[in-house]
Amino acid sequence: MISKGCEQCAKGGKMVLFVYGYCDQRDCFYCPLGENRKNVTDVYANERLVESDSDIIAEAHRMDALGTSITGGEPQEALAKTTRYLSLLKDEFGSDHHTHLYTGITGGRENMRALASAGLDEIRFHPPYEQWGNLHDTEWEDILYIAREEGLTPAFEIPGIRAEPEFLEFLDEGAAEFCNVNEFEMSDGNYRRMQQKGYELQDGHMSAVEGSKEAILDTMGNHEQVYFCTSVFKDAAQHRNRLKRMAQTVRRPFDEITDDGTIVYGKTWVAPKRFDSLGVPDEFYTVKSDHVEIAWWLLEEMIEDGDVDDGEIVEQYPTVDGTVVERTPLA
Repeated sequence: MISKGCEQCAKGGKMVLFVYGYCDQRDCFYCPLGENRKNVTDVYANERLVESDSDIIAEAHRMDALGTSITGGEPQEALAKTTRYLSLLKDEFGSDHHTHLYTGITGGRENMRALASAGLDEIRFHPPYEQWGNLHDTEWEDILYIAREEGLTPAFEIPGIRAEPEFLEFLDEGAAEFCNVNEFEMSDGNYRRMQQKGYELQDGHMSAVEGSKEAILDTMGNHEQVYFCTSVFKDAAQHRNRLKRMAQTVRRPFDEITDDGTIVYGKTWVAPKRFDSLGVPDEFYTVKSDHVEIAWWLLEEMIEDGDVDDGEIVEQYPTVDGTVVERTPLA
């Protein structure tokens, strides 16, 4: 089963709003947060550092966001900020802008009510790993029913450390709507701790951990309310599709969008009047302070014909910082 939030992620339509880098669960050896996100109060919309509320709205518009996922750290530990951002997004984009939140604590009824009132649609709980298998008759079972009573869709989202049948029991009992299992991964933030625990990367993979996937799929994979999200899917589909959405929004008439969601154009330092004399239509180029950006194929043709001396083909991300992926000289 794929939830509405996951459907939007697969389309690249979910903005990731990182609201708070602190978390009381300090012993999670698998925590993937890097040093720039751990134990900070900074807010990020995708990779954009948020300095004002308008940055969040601008980033959502930049990617034509269908919804927002809220993460941390622990978003419930910054509840006032979290609920303010939820209200901000719903006010701007309306009730169809789907929101879900990842949390590693139960929070209680007041939190569930506040989140629902602010516009949260779906809440995904990640119980501490050491409690897996013993969640019944605890606050973790209670919060699932409380969240539903307050108007939220309760679910589990867990790292694929091992198969755990108890999560299937919660699904069958109707307490949780679905359970997402993320393929167990090593990141820059957890690599050393994971190695100390004896985990190794799968052969040929940049992040996926060896050994857990098959057992999880054997035990949990056939349940219609369980979705296993692979590391390859996250990189190849979610991230790439999000870039494509951004590229479609910010592209100029002469920009080319690649299959990876990057933007390609030409760059040269010829005086703009040269393009006027050659009769190049305005929609094929734009003048910057110290250079001209132009359709790459047109620049290549002009250089081959001797109309322009030199230039380069630029490939860059459509993100707000416009990180350049590659430069190819033309001469």
